[in-house]
Amino acid sequence: MQILISSELEPYRIGAGQYIFLMAIASRQPTTQKALSEKLLIDKTTTAKAIAKLEAAGYVRREADPVDNRYHLLFLTDSGRKVVPKVQEALGRVKSKTRKGITDEEYDLLLGLLKIVLYNLSEQGEMPE
Repeated sequence: MQILISSELEPYRIGAGQYIFLMAIASRQPTTQKALSEKLLIDKTTTAKAIAKLEAAGYVRREADPVDNRYHLLFLTDSGRKVVPKVQEALGRVKSKTRKGITDEEYDLLLGLLKIVLYNLSEQGEMPE
């Protein structure tokens, strides 16, 4: 799947490891790197690298948190907002390929089981949504 996703997102200069951060920021901006790491169950170093790449590509911007200057809030830029629907379409194409020959019920079961595996492997105290 990562190879397909990389291929689909290559025209937008977004790597397979970055789209999840772009989409997470789009759904809950403003947010912080720390909040993204916790929500996505991804370590802080990986999060920082992905955000730096998205920022360099012009899709994400940082602003000092007015409540606590030690933190930066993450927002999508105009370019970021414009690319989100394209990324969603690309991910939809990949998802369609992965669902071939699988019923909706089987696919839902698969996703549920994968969430349990993720929970079991993480050191977090709650089940992912």
